[in-house]
Amino acid sequence: MSDVPASRPSSAARLSLSHITAQHETNLLGTVHGGVIMTLVDSVAGVVAARHSGGPAVTASMDEMVFLVPVRVGDVVHFTAQVNWTGRSSMEIGVRITADRWDSVGPQVHVATAYLVFVAVDADGQPRQVPQVEPENDEDRRRMREAEIRRSHRLARRKAIIDSREGAA
Repeated sequence: MSDVPASRPSSAARLSLSHITAQHETNLLGTVHGGVIMTLVDSVAGVVAARHSGGPAVTASMDEMVFLVPVRVGDVVHFTAQVNWTGRSSMEIGVRITADRWDSVGPQVHVATAYLVFVAVDADGQPRQVPQVEPENDEDRRRMREAEIRRSHRLARRKAIIDSREGAA
């Protein structure tokens, strides 16, 4: 795609989304179902990936999602996402999830953090090149370093699994 730039700053596609949780989103324990949070995480990360890459991008993996505290009905959940790292056609999107009560002023609580890998695709569903992310500050540089660590762990894990299967055959 010739109209996609060679690089974009990390702030270019950053996105925040807020959602007020409701009764119909609860699990059997009466808190908001983790799948509801995960769906919203995937949605906000997908928008960031599409904006950064200049077109469609698909979820390749959810590398990690750590829930720290439950979300309750009536919480306002805030999702903040940005591109942490880019490869040739893939991007790691980091999402920080916080929550506060709908009916009171109080501090936001860190609910969860998630890391997703998206692949930019063309009209035929084939991977396409993405702009490289340009970190703009020390926080962005830290995010990029940690994303590279997660990537190396993913690749090593995949290789170990393939090697194990070939040895078991």
